[in-house]
Amino acid sequence: MEPSDEVLCERVARRDEAAFDLLVSRYQERAYRLAWSILRNSEDARDVSQDAFIRLFEAAGSFGGRSKFSTWFYRILVNLCLDHKRKHRWWKLWARDDGDERSEPLLERQPAPVTDPVDKLSAERTMKDLGAAVDRLAPRQRAAVLLRVQEDMATYDIARVLKCSEATVRVHLHRALATLKKTMEKR
Repeated sequence: MEPSDEVLCERVARRDEAAFDLLVSRYQERAYRLAWSILRNSEDARDVSQDAFIRLFEAAGSFGGRSKFSTWFYRILVNLCLDHKRKHRWWKLWARDDGDERSEPLLERQPAPVTDPVDKLSAERTMKDLGAAVDRLAPRQRAAVLLRVQEDMATYDIARVLKCSEATVRVHLHRALATLKKTMEKR
C-alpha cells in the first residue's frame, strides 16, 4: 500500500529523499500544469513549479496536517506564481510580444469525434476564445477558476490555497464566471 501524501511529507521533514522523490513524481505534472495556467509561459511555469518543490523540501516540517497535503502544496505553488507575476509585470509590459505564448491552448483536451469540420472549427475557436478570456481574468480569479476546474478542488480547499475565506473564493469564482460569460456572449 502506497503511503499517503501527508505521511510522505512527514518523512520529507526528516529529510527522507526517497519520500521527496515520490511526492515530486506524484505532483510534478499537476504543479507544472497549474503554474502554466496561471503564468502562461512554459519556462516560468517550469521554474516556479521547481521552486515550489524546493520550498516543499525546506518547509515540510511546517506542514501541520491541518489540511490535506495537496492544499498546503498548492498554496505554496499559487503564492509563488502570484509573486512571480507581480515581480515580472513591468518586464512584460516593456517587452510585450503578443504572438509568443498565446498560441498554446488553455486546456489539453481530447475532442469528441466530429463528422462536420465546420463544427470542429467552431468548437476550437470557442476554446481558443475561452482560453483568451481566462488569460484576461485577474490573477486570483484565474487561480480560483483553474483550481476548481483543472484540479477539481472544493471551495474550502481553494480558500486554504489562496489564503482567503470561502466567501471570497465564491466571489472570485462568481466574478470570473460572470466575466467569462459576458466575454463569450460578445463573440
